[in-house]
Amino acid sequence: MLHRFAELIAMSEDERRAGYSRLSLVVNADHLNPHGVVHGAVMFALADTGMGAALYPTLGEGQICATIEIKINYFKPVASGQLVCITELLNRGKTVANLESKVYLADKLVASANGNYAVFAPRPERIQD
Repeated sequence: MLHRFAELIAMSEDERRAGYSRLSLVVNADHLNPHGVVHGAVMFALADTGMGAALYPTLGEGQICATIEIKINYFKPVASGQLVCITELLNRGKTVANLESKVYLADKLVASANGNYAVFAPRPERIQD
């Protein structure tokens, strides 16, 4: 399991290694918007989660990552079938990483996203007065 939200929308992790991930999701009625096509947030979630999955294996001990920003383009509407999200790490700096996700329905590219992630060690929680 990736995380509880991924489980909520029935996302599966098919492959993960440093700098690469492959996620998939079989479209069902819960994924559709009022127009009968996959809601954009579902494809966005595939891309965002795919980026995190590809980046996490590159992190050092005690490091975490967080999304800074993602830009996504939607090319074709999807009403049914299996979506596959392929993500690759494009650049890994000391504090920022850039990744690209492509979402496919069979062999058709239906969305593409590019994202930047902060890489850091979390600070201990501070006691507030």
